[in-house]
Amino acid sequence: MREIGAAEVSAAVARMCRSANTKLPDDVRRKLEESLARETSEAGREIFRQLLENADLAFKTKLPLCQDCGLAVFYVEMGEDVRVAGGLNKAIIEGMVAGYRDGFLRKSSCDPMTRRNTGDNTPAIIHVDLTPGDKLKISYMAKGGGSENMSRVTMLAPSQGWKGIKEFVVRRVAEAGPNPCPPVILGVGIGGTFEYAPRIAKKALLRKLDDTHPDPKIAAMEAELLAGVNALGIGPMGLGGDITCLAVKIAMAPCHIASLPLAVNVQCHSARHEEVEF
Repeated sequence: MREIGAAEVSAAVARMCRSANTKLPDDVRRKLEESLARETSEAGREIFRQLLENADLAFKTKLPLCQDCGLAVFYVEMGEDVRVAGGLNKAIIEGMVAGYRDGFLRKSSCDPMTRRNTGDNTPAIIHVDLTPGDKLKISYMAKGGGSENMSRVTMLAPSQGWKGIKEFVVRRVAEAGPNPCPPVILGVGIGGTFEYAPRIAKKALLRKLDDTHPDPKIAAMEAELLAGVNALGIGPMGLGGDITCLAVKIAMAPCHIASLPLAVNVQCHSARHEEVEF
């Protein structure tokens, strides 16, 4: 059994939180540059220019890309032959607290009823999957409230099929309008159960924006949804234009014969994420 020290995990998590909130991922930056070249709306092009300038300033000054540094979401792939001395969850939470504190990142976690801020962005949202081997991979995502509020989960009838899925996804973006700070990125979870579909939908947002799904059928579904959403004409920041959505990422899982769970997790243009592997 391989053992990793809690301090090592905490230090890595703290670095990820600081880094991801000040440096736009390379794949997101490439997609913004590509969108600037493709967008035909003058207002839309100006928004893309400002987003790229903002990314440059954040990297140069080490100030957050966005004032909403989000709740800290972690997807963990933990080998069955590895353990974290002192506890995995404790190590991640301590690292997150240090990262948000030392990086001067806004703490957004509060009691749902009193609305009193927890003061340190706790608790971290941690999803753990066991995998073969002795490796540990931790992926971090800063999930802001504006985009998260526009996310939805529903239970379609199986007979609604692909047509119903497409209608729901496109309608969700249309109803969201400018609220999630478009251009957005969509994670779509199809199948599983009521609680599992949104989990895989959000995890799908960790994929590179310029990747292609290895299953050609799912890749074609992603392309069709992307075209349908961009045909809405909402455009960057809701000012109109060709590009409302940068990418659609689908995750699928088997489901009950009587059900068709569907989740749409909306991410804003500031798709802050990073990963570390031990």
